[in-house]
Amino acid sequence: YFRDIFYSNNHQKFSTMKKIMNLSVLFLFVTIASCKKSKAPAPAPEQNPLAGYLAATGFDQKSTANTNAGDYEFGYSFIPLVDGKMTAIIVKIPDIRTALRVTIWDKVAGTILRTETMDITSSGVEVTKTISALDLVKDKEYFITFNSNDWYDHRKTDGSATTYPITVGDIKITSYSYKSGTAQAMPNTPQLNYYAGDCSFKFQK
Repeated sequence: YFRDIFYSNNHQKFSTMKKIMNLSVLFLFVTIASCKKSKAPAPAPEQNPLAGYLAATGFDQKSTANTNAGDYEFGYSFIPLVDGKMTAIIVKIPDIRTALRVTIWDKVAGTILRTETMDITSSGVEVTKTISALDLVKDKEYFITFNSNDWYDHRKTDGSATTYPITVGDIKITSYSYKSGTAQAMPNTPQLNYYAGDCSFKFQK
């Protein structure tokens, strides 16, 4: 009789412990699954359209360095194909320059959205400046320009023109243009047979 009671009590304890263990395992599984579901997705990679633009136009075939060759405001206009943000500016010139001015424009309105300055301390070296994120709206046209008397002239070996627009990833480049002088004025002279730079940006959707 006592043996039966002892066996019954132990059996009940074992059964209760088994239920608790099963519930603990189930809770742990639900917690892990919940954490996996709530984990934030990885951010989209940053895109720099310049290399793709030069390749698509053929302007990567021939590059000439120009130094102290007159002051210009120059750059390319573009349209984001998705909403995103500009996170950094990238410049490479064949000289050193203090406080080189880079401007982001609303092309249609002709207004300045952002002005950044960069110190270029090494010739021929790509310099990246992380900026406070600038929101870029899908299908809106922008301009990125810089003012310098040093630049790289990129063109095809036969000197022929390209056709715009050029789509690279989520960015559609609509033109290259320049304006003479040091004034912070949006370029107004488009050119089809070369690109002078280098000034570009990183885009993240």
